[in-house]
Amino acid sequence: MTCDPATLTKLDELVAAIKGYGDPRRASAEWKQAYRLLQTTDLPAAGVTHVVGMRDAAKLAELIAQLRAPVAAISPPPADVPDDETCRRALRAFRKRLTLTRLDDESRLGHGPLSSGSHSQLAGIIPPDEWPESVWQELARQGKLRDIGHGFYELKEQ
Repeated sequence: MTCDPATLTKLDELVAAIKGYGDPRRASAEWKQAYRLLQTTDLPAAGVTHVVGMRDAAKLAELIAQLRAPVAAISPPPADVPDDETCRRALRAFRKRLTLTRLDDESRLGHGPLSSGSHSQLAGIIPPDEWPESVWQELARQGKLRDIGHGFYELKEQ
């Protein structure tokens, strides 16, 4: 799960600064910067949020080590990998559900009749349950979706 070298260097500096504090929980500015940088990586969002939320410097160093690990060290895809046609249909259903959810969010009450409305601020949705979780994990592995934790996924911007 390789990462940009500049990001890794900055994360190393932040870990050193965090460990320089007697109590790592006091390094709030450094933790915020580390969190922002880790959000740009392919690490699972739930794991990143947990490590930063708990202010665990040792686990943060482990996450950075995962970023340095070669891609081959990552576990191979599960044996029940869905075929391309299933993934394509599931992604189409995900996009439809996302579009409808955004339209529903934008048309909610509370907007004045003369206002220009507001755009949806949805980060992600729970995918349609017609397909098993392995389909969504495969789409996330392919880089078409991003797992943002707790069963929610978002479309990756192309």
